[in-house]
Amino acid sequence: MEKAIPEVTLNDGTMLPVTGLGTYGLWGNAGANAVSSGINAGYRLIDTAYNYENEGAVGEGIKRSGISREELWITSKLPGRYHTYDKALVAIQESLYRSKLDYLDLYVIHWPLPNQNQYVEAWQALIDAKKWGLVRSIGVSNFLPEHLERIIGETGVTPSLNQVELHPFFIQEEQRQAHEKHNIQTQSWSPLARAADILSNETIRKIAGNHNKSIAQIVLRWHYQIGSVSIPRSTSPQRQRENLEIFDFALSEAEMAEIAELSRPDGRLNSQDPATYEEF
Repeated sequence: MEKAIPEVTLNDGTMLPVTGLGTYGLWGNAGANAVSSGINAGYRLIDTAYNYENEGAVGEGIKRSGISREELWITSKLPGRYHTYDKALVAIQESLYRSKLDYLDLYVIHWPLPNQNQYVEAWQALIDAKKWGLVRSIGVSNFLPEHLERIIGETGVTPSLNQVELHPFFIQEEQRQAHEKHNIQTQSWSPLARAADILSNETIRKIAGNHNKSIAQIVLRWHYQIGSVSIPRSTSPQRQRENLEIFDFALSEAEMAEIAELSRPDGRLNSQDPATYEEF
C-alpha cells in the first residue's frame, strides 16, 4: 500500500494533497494510461483543464486505475472564451460530461484576461456551480493580487486556491504574500521549470548530491517547504513514483535560501504575464 500524501486544509474546509499529477499534453490512450499509472503510484490529486482537451483521457485513466472516485481530487479549469456567466456554467457541465464524473473537486478560472473584463462574472458562475454541487471547491489560476482583491471585494467569496507559475527561477514572493493575506492556497504550475535548465543547474545539483536525491525531488521538496502544492507532469511510472518520494528528508534553511537566490524578475518561462496575457 502506498504511503498517504500529506494534505493541506483549504479556506473552505476541504482537504487537498500537497502534490499532484499534471496532465498537460497527456492525450488519448497513452494519456489515460499515464493518469492510471500515476494514481496507482500514489497520486490522488489530478490536474487537468478544458483547454488541455484531455478531460476524457483523465476520466478514462481514473476508471482504469480502479481507485475509488471518493479517494481522488480532480481539478479542471475554465477557458477564456467561456467567461460569461451562462457559458461558464455550460463549460463546467461539459467538463463533467467529458470526464464522466458526477462532480469536480476543484474548478478554477484558467486566466483572468483583464482586458476582456469578464472574470468577475466568471467567478460568480463558479460560486453558483459550487452551491449546486457541480464542484466541491472553487479557485483561480494566474490571478494577480489586484484580480484577487477585485473578485473578493465584488462577490464576498475568496478563492480556495490560486494556481500560478512558480519554480526556482521565478519564486513569486509578493504573489505568495498576497495569498497568505487572504488564506488562499498557493499551487505551482510548471514546478520543475524547463527540465534542461533545472537539470543543468549546479546549485540544485549540489543540493541533490547532499541528500542523495534526484534534482526533481529537491525542487519538489522545495515547493513543499514553501507551502505550495506542486503538480509535476510525468508519463514514466518510475518518475511518477520518484516525484512522490519527497517526504523522507528536509532541505536546510541555507539550502532553501540558495534555491531562492536562483529567482529572477524575468523568470517566467514563456513571458505569460497575467496582466496582459490572453488565452481563449
